[in-house]
Amino acid sequence: MTGGTGELLERLEKEKAAPTADVMFGGGVESLLSYDDCFEPYAVSGAEMLMPGLRQRDDICTPFSSLPSVIIYNTRLVRQGQIRGWSDLFDEQWKGRIAFADPAVSGSSYSAAMTMLGALGGDRAELLESFYKNLDNAILEDSGDVVSMVDSGAMSLGITLEQTALKSIAQGAKIGIVYPEEGTSILPDGSALVAGAPHRGNAVAFLEFVLSTDVQDKVVSCLYRRSVRSDVDDPEGLLPADQIPLIEYDIEEASAVKEEFLNRWKTLGKDG
Repeated sequence: MTGGTGELLERLEKEKAAPTADVMFGGGVESLLSYDDCFEPYAVSGAEMLMPGLRQRDDICTPFSSLPSVIIYNTRLVRQGQIRGWSDLFDEQWKGRIAFADPAVSGSSYSAAMTMLGALGGDRAELLESFYKNLDNAILEDSGDVVSMVDSGAMSLGITLEQTALKSIAQGAKIGIVYPEEGTSILPDGSALVAGAPHRGNAVAFLEFVLSTDVQDKVVSCLYRRSVRSDVDDPEGLLPADQIPLIEYDIEEASAVKEEFLNRWKTLGKDG
């Protein structure tokens, strides 16, 4: 089955008594951690080679790649340097011109929103309300639509993952990338063993596969992503991670407050 992170996790929750899936593949690790009762802890061979901070509590999920959240812009509509960071997304000149996927469906949108709120500081509830108002109800149902909306000019700006933007640029998209000056996060997406998986052996083999050196080399060379292994280098020509302004992103906190965040997001939608 395929779908958005939130959609798939809700399905796993409903099927918990009699799972039909063996493994969850994809989605931010904080989203997976918020549904930890759906998964069985499993320590993959080579887990000790994970970069610092990426190994999750109790090995409830296995990181797959490291994904910075970035701002993108249409190079025909926005000048280089005109957008510098998260604070620009609150400017009324961009009202209704920002491509952003519903965080109730997209795990990457939730991660990006939490990153933005953490980077800007201040009252998170007020910031979230201001940001929602500037979206002007133009909220996308699929994170995969963010780049296409910006590239087409239907939207001027967007929030997406670095690898999504890089892949689209390689395919000819007329977009630019901004690493927000206030700081962003480089978070892992992950995979996890479904508790009670009907084909547990195959699921375990898959988890071992995705963290293997061979696959992690492919993550870098073919997928425009950064590896989670300390013995695999980032792609050539990519902005080095130590040159990206970063904030501390508390994955456990993001997991713990996700339900509260989404309830607030839903309320803003009703109020709007």
